[in-house]
Amino acid sequence: MARWYDALVGAKGSEYQQELVLPGVLRLLDLKKGERLLDLACGQGAFCRMAACLGVEVTGLDASRDLIEAARKHPGPRIRYLVGDARSPDVLKGEAFDAIACILAIQNIEPIGPVFANCARLLRPGGRLALAMTHPAFRIPRQSGWDWDEGRKLLYRRVDSYLTPARIPITTHPGKTSGPVTWTFHRPLQEYVRAMAKAGLAVTALEEWASHKESQPGPRAKAEDRARLEIPLFLAIVSRKLDKAP
Repeated sequence: MARWYDALVGAKGSEYQQELVLPGVLRLLDLKKGERLLDLACGQGAFCRMAACLGVEVTGLDASRDLIEAARKHPGPRIRYLVGDARSPDVLKGEAFDAIACILAIQNIEPIGPVFANCARLLRPGGRLALAMTHPAFRIPRQSGWDWDEGRKLLYRRVDSYLTPARIPITTHPGKTSGPVTWTFHRPLQEYVRAMAKAGLAVTALEEWASHKESQPGPRAKAEDRARLEIPLFLAIVSRKLDKAP
């Protein structure tokens, strides 16, 4: 699956990553030259390479040895890539970072409590964590989707379940009905805020990002463009390490 994912996303990230997610996280973190950044669940290192070009000292961590090997093969600035579990209490023991990014990965990790505990441990006082994920209120696999209201000529987002956490298998190759799966874990927004607060991380910013795409001309193009702009695709949360845990 790592080979397929690396071929799909590539060295610079997918279209959504390049156009929306990676620049958005970079802006929210406001990295300064010489700072230490940890990219948690870094995959093949697209964000690591983008941040390193700013003169930031970057460490990329991922549980997949194959993805870390792919990251090391992509050309770019000097970056330290490590294999490790973001939930392990011993991961990166003794190290400290000014900033941590976790991009389009937290919804594939269970449980999340140990992840945020590690982020709080690894961040210097006042250090910031930026999360980016598909929006948990509107983009719930198998529990949400687009519907068309013919009477109102309106495209809308249907949500069947939100507050109930769910463990959902995702077929690795989109369009196929069988084969290897990865797991995504739906959680309502309150679960993320609660877990961060428990770890001593205070939310300081939240942004919702709509898709940058536009529909081709057609009878529903206007409705599609409106719906795309009104219903965000991604959610970004920034939190900072408190001097003392609550």
